[in-house]
Amino acid sequence: MVRDGWRAATRADLRGLPAEVAPSLLGARLTTVVAGETVAVRVTEVEAYHGRDTGPVPDPGSHARMGPTARNATMWGEPGHLYVYLSHGIHSCVNVVCGPAGVAGGVLLRAGEVLEGTDAATRRRPAARTPRDLARGPGRFGDAVGLRHPLHDGIDAITGAPRHGAVARLELLAEPLADVASGPRVGVAGIAGTAAFPWRYWIPGDPTVSPFRWGRGAREVSEAT
Repeated sequence: MVRDGWRAATRADLRGLPAEVAPSLLGARLTTVVAGETVAVRVTEVEAYHGRDTGPVPDPGSHARMGPTARNATMWGEPGHLYVYLSHGIHSCVNVVCGPAGVAGGVLLRAGEVLEGTDAATRRRPAARTPRDLARGPGRFGDAVGLRHPLHDGIDAITGAPRHGAVARLELLAEPLADVASGPRVGVAGIAGTAAFPWRYWIPGDPTVSPFRWGRGAREVSEAT
């Protein structure tokens, strides 16, 4: 069913490789209900990450590059679950698991526009200076929607099954966006953060898209090649 331009995502929508699925998540809507508060965010920027033996090119920037671990276990599960991990020991970041079960992959939700639940998102992100900053960047995005590591890692955004007091649902645009920009991933070290992996996708001109910055050594690798 199409509702306001969106339709419920299915596992079949997400069974492709992350770099193939990622552009279709632009404009998607992720809605969460945490502690009774609803927040809906329109996704404006994403990044794809492949696991070991996922696709034809090894991805040295992926948490799953070395194989299954306790941390990345959700990435190896069925598509449509959310891999929620802790970044720098502080920020809970949200990824949509993609690919067939047993093949690791995820798409990081880097930025978005809060459509519903602005008051709740603002309480969770008191440092945000303007509404555009509420979910601008992956840590802010995770805070805005209220999903926390490790409580909500693995939550199912297809069925909406509750997990530790939270519910998440993912909806895709009924008509995918025609205008999509791509380039190197943000802040990823070495070759994984260069044009060799143009797996960051965003909606051109959208004010909520986060700024690009080079990862450690990525600029030097890019200039050398």
